[in-house]
Amino acid sequence: MDRLDAMAAFVAVVEEGSLAAAARRLGLSPASVTRAVAMLEARLGERLLHRSTRALRLTERGERQVALYRNVLAELAEAEEAGAGDARIEGRIALTAPTLFGRRVVMPAVESFLEAHPAVGARVLLLDRVVNLVEEGVDAAVRLAPLPDSGLVAVRLGEMRRLVCAAPDYLARSGAPATPGDLDRHACLGTEDGLAREIWHFSDGASDRRRPLSRTVGPRIALNSAGAAIDAAVRGGGLCRVMAYQVVEPLAAGHLVPLLRGFEPAPVPVHLVFHPIPRRNRALRAFVDHAVPRLRAALTDLSERIARFDGA
Repeated sequence: MDRLDAMAAFVAVVEEGSLAAAARRLGLSPASVTRAVAMLEARLGERLLHRSTRALRLTERGERQVALYRNVLAELAEAEEAGAGDARIEGRIALTAPTLFGRRVVMPAVESFLEAHPAVGARVLLLDRVVNLVEEGVDAAVRLAPLPDSGLVAVRLGEMRRLVCAAPDYLARSGAPATPGDLDRHACLGTEDGLAREIWHFSDGASDRRRPLSRTVGPRIALNSAGAAIDAAVRGGGLCRVMAYQVVEPLAAGHLVPLLRGFEPAPVPVHLVFHPIPRRNRALRAFVDHAVPRLRAALTDLSERIARFDGA
């Protein structure tokens, strides 16, 4: 078995989750697949897989190598397709995004892409957690957070503000907090997995440098859902702290009012991230080209809509 065949075998092992399943997919014996992985490990001088009787798990080096091997194999496949003159884009892409952001912002870009490319299918995971792209077989992710250093390519799409809001009825009863220190006297609605204590981040409104500051709050209602917290806030249950895109409609309808705007923290960056040189398939590369300008435009539109409430 040559090196390229070994790469293909290793990628199949990762995607299938077992040596036996990879062997069936490739029409090889399990021993051949085992030797292929061993050959790659011997060349690198490091283990690529943690093996146990129940499961296989990628090592840190294995995560980097599987992305590299996929790119190499896809480049070769693309070159062969180009030589054959086949320009049609086909295949399947896997994407992930936060639940509500995915529904409102990402899905329209996905749907318009699929409409333009009928031979492409998509798997979309809308989850409010960070997805490991390699382990969960995902090609690209939209992330609303500062990004740690990694081997992924990150294309900046824009940024999103985080707001504290409450309903006019609640403010009529309880007044509005003038500073983050006033939160102790208010009913706060938590969104962080039902935690009894949460840290709400702000910036120092009295400082020219806008130094970050934070307050620990004990939620009156501790929830694991920003949507549920927003609903409770609209009904007058207290103050919620959420991403601005989540409350555009309640703000526009007058059901919520933004608070503590002089202490608003720095906006959260929004990126599309994917493996270096997204060559796993032509469909993924085409999706990135299609989605980036549309997602940027959608974020710009959201930011402009939210800014209208700053002078309210």
